[in-house]
Amino acid sequence: MEHFINISLLNDFIFCPYSIYLHNAYMGLDEKQYQDTPQTKGKHAHQSIDHATHNTSAHILLGTEVYSERYALTGKIDMFDIKNGKLTERKRTIKTIYDGYKLQLYAQYFCLTEMGYEVKSLNFHSLTDNKNFPMPLPDDEITQWFEDHILKFKSYHPSQDMMPNPNKCRFCIYNNLCDKTE
Repeated sequence: MEHFINISLLNDFIFCPYSIYLHNAYMGLDEKQYQDTPQTKGKHAHQSIDHATHNTSAHILLGTEVYSERYALTGKIDMFDIKNGKLTERKRTIKTIYDGYKLQLYAQYFCLTEMGYEVKSLNFHSLTDNKNFPMPLPDDEITQWFEDHILKFKSYHPSQDMMPNPNKCRFCIYNNLCDKTE
């Protein structure tokens, strides 16, 4: 049986594949020992979604579990408006739409469509400044890009050589715990 990938790990994988290993290795520790202010603020911003307290409309799905057997994915969506077919991934603050963000949103899209929902539009929402960033629905090129990343994820092993990226390492929550940083 194939293991399912948690959708949120796709963003982490793009940031640094080794961070997923570190996350699992240090999972038993108190998060305050390795998380910094951005992660704490991000978790707080997601609380209304995770506890479905943001909206009470019947046509709005909040924090709903989704899955895709085709891609072996599982996770939660932030918000899906069934009536309008609008899928929204919320982030505390968006300054740049990173590839990891896109992977998360497309993963949610593929899960919802496989589950029988009609997704007509994709959107990122920046909570701190209330800005929206529409994204294209996946075409053949985007689908291939997505599938390539899923394959990379599934074939990764923490023992593989990697070139640390000093810019990313500096902002990594595991920087002080990582044996790959210089």
